[in-house]
Amino acid sequence: MTPVVRVAGAGPAGSAAALSALRAGCPVEIAEKARFPRHKVCGEFLSPEAASVLEDLGCASAFTAARPARIERARLVFGRSEKRFGLPDPAHGLSRYTLDQLLLQQAIQRGAHLLRDSAGASVIAHGRQGRGEKGNRLFGFKAHFRGPVNDTVELFFFDRGYVGVSAIENGGTNVCGLAPEALLSAHGFEIDAVLARAAALRERLAPLTRSMDWMVTGPLVFSRTLESMPEGVYAAGDALGFIDPFTGSGILAALATGRIAGRSAAGRISQAEHLLRCNKALRAQYRSAALARLAIETGLADLLARFVPGRLLFALTRPSVA
Repeated sequence: MTPVVRVAGAGPAGSAAALSALRAGCPVEIAEKARFPRHKVCGEFLSPEAASVLEDLGCASAFTAARPARIERARLVFGRSEKRFGLPDPAHGLSRYTLDQLLLQQAIQRGAHLLRDSAGASVIAHGRQGRGEKGNRLFGFKAHFRGPVNDTVELFFFDRGYVGVSAIENGGTNVCGLAPEALLSAHGFEIDAVLARAAALRERLAPLTRSMDWMVTGPLVFSRTLESMPEGVYAAGDALGFIDPFTGSGILAALATGRIAGRSAAGRISQAEHLLRCNKALRAQYRSAALARLAIETGLADLLARFVPGRLLFALTRPSVA
């Protein structure tokens, strides 16, 4: 008898797992407590490699129909210095409000059943656990803006944190960042006041108008190893491991590991084999993200970026999706 694959979480990792299991011929149930569509704190940047994963999952046409913004360049800003480079292939910007709904609907159209109860899940893709020492924690924040858009993903580094600015669908711009709790607390968690500290970022945001309230999430704790589950249960996305969002590869990693988890659950492979497959996909990204976080914490990110070619820096932070 073909096993039912029950997925806990309907974000990119969960929906990718559902779609992957469906393609393997398994009946699928998706357990999700949140009402879709909804906004999530996220950089909303899809690496060039995401296109091949979406195509493999059968979602390429739906993704194109959502008219994501096309992103072809990158800009890294460290105080008064900066680095610019072209991406090896076009990336895209699409809000989680649109992307998550799109992927979930694709899974439902292919036969997945939506539930509220996640008991007995065989794929865990419902996010991360926040912890850490109070006062020394990291928090993420995000809002959408209206105004002039470009084809560049821009990262502004300051005060042990950073802010990313990039286009999304319908002429919008996503502004998403990460900052230490001490800095946010000093400004009463007023994100506009925090962003005003960086001159280059102030200049970049000046022509834009915020179109939604700031969303804040955290604390965020980065993983150094992949999370193991009991036999017969497979983790994906942030439930598997959470790395520094600086890499801009979070959605790609969620899609890639979700696809692996769906295949693992459909094939009933061992937990050890599942982790081996995920580690193969993520190990280079994890190493590079750990080095990048160290550089940010020590103030050496500017120096690192000066000596590492932009395209190499970008390539080192991508998971493998082969």
